[in-house]
Formats: sequence, structure tokens, C-alpha cells
Amino acid sequence: MNSDLKLIYILPNLFTAASAFLGVISIFAAVRAEYDVAIIYIVFSLICDGLDGRVARLTKTTSKFGVEFDSLADIIAFGVAPAVLFYYSIGQSFGRLGSLVAALFVVFGAIRLARFNVTSQNTEPNVFIGLPIPSAAITAAFWIGVYQHYAIFRGFESVILVLMLVLSVLMVSNVRFPSFKKISFERANFLRLLISLLLVFSLLYLYPLESACALISVYIFYGIIRGFWARFFAKNIKLKAKNEIKND
Repeated sequence: MNSDLKLIYILPNLFTAASAFLGVISIFAAVRAEYDVAIIYIVFSLICDGLDGRVARLTKTTSKFGVEFDSLADIIAFGVAPAVLFYYSIGQSFGRLGSLVAALFVVFGAIRLARFNVTSQNTEPNVFIGLPIPSAAITAAFWIGVYQHYAIFRGFESVILVLMLVLSVLMVSNVRFPSFKKISFERANFLRLLISLLLVFSLLYLYPLESACALISVYIFYGIIRGFWARFFAKNIKLKAKNEIKND
């Protein structure tokens, strides 16, 4: 009985270990200029990272060790791996500036993880404060993948450089991004949800890289636009409403 319990506690940590392992293999692939392979390993690492937390919650084996281990694995798989991928595919042509942007991605990702671990109990369950590091990593990987596959983007290396810097800043920002962890499928319109998922999976089947890149990019820009709206326009609307009430 005790051995069975120990095995259950090991299971989620195995997924975390697999995520870190795949991140390291992705780094090796990027160094060998096998950029598509490196991106695939980051995607698999993301899947393992998503499974470890869910398995821990389902089996009720969440532990402080698991939380700390998950953060260390994330900094390898979603911090160092995409930074190395960026540097060897694009960043090294910018010299020290490319090295700086790659390093900032890792450092800001580590700050994002530390802040999440400290504040996760006090934040809204429906949003992430700051861009999660797995989202930043997969976005960077897909952007680099699209750049590698389409010659039309040659000459836009500086744009990718700036976008990497933007992702780094978003991780440590206060911009709120939607969290899909608390979605209630019971309240959702079943038919509409089914049709939407079928359309998404069809696009992913036909154009996996392009569709995935478009979806994650929409998520990123939605968070940015939502943040600007809340910061400037919504605030001004509330102030105008208060002034009108006072004048009445």
C-alpha cells in the first residue's frame, strides 16, 4: 500500500522531469541548427508541463517539492531552450545585442516564475498577471519557426529581436492574460464549442505551424489590447461617469 502511494507521488514529477529533459534536448538540437526539431521538443515539453499539474491535482499529490521542481524545469524548457533557439537561429547575427535579448528572456522568465510562486494564492483564478513563461516560450518558438519556413520574412530579423524583447517584458508586466484553467464546460454552449474546436483542429491539421502561431499570437495581442483598454480607455470612461454624476 505504501509503495502504491509513493508511486502516485512520483507520477506527476515524472512529467516534470520529462519536460526538463525535452527542454535540454531542444537546446542540443538548436545548437546543431536543427531548429524544427528544437521547436517540436519545446511543444512536447509544453504538453508534459500541462500534464504534471493536472495529474497532481487529480491524484491529490500536490507538494511543495513538486512546485519547486516544476519551476526549475520551466526555466530550462521555457526559458533557456527558446532563448538558445532564438540566439542560434537569429540572435547571433546581432552580436552582443542578440546575446543580451536572449539572456533577458531567461532572466525575466525566472522573475515571472518566482513572482507566480509567491503571489499565486492571492491572484484571480481566471487571469494570469504577466505572460506565463510557457506561453512566451511557445510564441517565440512558433515565430522563429514561421521565420525559418517562409523566405518572405528574411530581412525581418530585427522584428523578431524586438518581439523577443516584448515577450520578455510582458512576462514581468502587470498585463492580465486569460487563464483557461477555470473554464466551465457545463455552462458553455455545447454545439458552438464543438464547432469551434472542430474548426481549430482542422486548421491545425492542415497548417499546424501557421495555425498554432496565429492562435498564440492572437492570445498575446488580445492581452496587450485588453491591458491598454483597461489602463487608458476604461479608466477615462469611469472618470467621465463620475464627473457626470457629480454635475447632476
